[in-house]
Amino acid sequence: MSADRTPPAIDLYFWPTPNGWKITILLEELGWPYNIRPVDIGSGDQFKPEFLAISPNNRMPAIVDPDGPGGEPISIFESGAILRYLAQKAGRFYASDLRGQAKIDEWLFWQVGGLGPMAGQAHHFRNYAADKIEYAINRYTNEVSRLYGVMNKRLADVEFLAGDYSIADMASFPWVTSYKNQGQDLDHFPNLRRWFDTLKARPAVSRAIDVGKELRDPNRLKTDDKAREILFGIKK
Repeated sequence: MSADRTPPAIDLYFWPTPNGWKITILLEELGWPYNIRPVDIGSGDQFKPEFLAISPNNRMPAIVDPDGPGGEPISIFESGAILRYLAQKAGRFYASDLRGQAKIDEWLFWQVGGLGPMAGQAHHFRNYAADKIEYAINRYTNEVSRLYGVMNKRLADVEFLAGDYSIADMASFPWVTSYKNQGQDLDHFPNLRRWFDTLKARPAVSRAIDVGKELRDPNRLKTDDKAREILFGIKK
């Protein structure tokens, strides 16, 4: 796509969670227009047929790009796939050479397969689980600490995870924003702290994390039994 052509607005099926913010960060960095299509995961919107048609795993985010390959619309689910598609389409925040692409993919897939799931479990068992299971809390808190250590070691040698600022950083940053709820202290990871503060100060990142804040109720999963049942399969 020509770098000086603004594409038509992308429909972003979204809820204000770390996985949703990955996509708003990239879209804000690109300066591309997008329409937020809220998917209230606490009310079960993710199970509606019209959403399942574009996201069969009943998870957000998902996008519909009206200007897909060949000028035809395309729908994409899974945050990592969305990030790669948009970055490759824009020719930004993703390397043009195979070696650089491999490095970005390493850290992108590391986040998708490791940091996100483990941080999510730590967050759940520490904050939302009705039964405080010490084994689960320790298991996931310690694993997140290990993963933070992996980032901290990597960031001792480079400014950003894959060298240059890329979708790899955009994927990991939202999962670090709730480090306190994961039982972590960034002062124990000085290189990670430097990276986190650098990204947090970027105007596009700040705007992206604010997207959907009016939709978010931080106490909902502690007070709304129906939402807990929908998200966690837990009946009171």
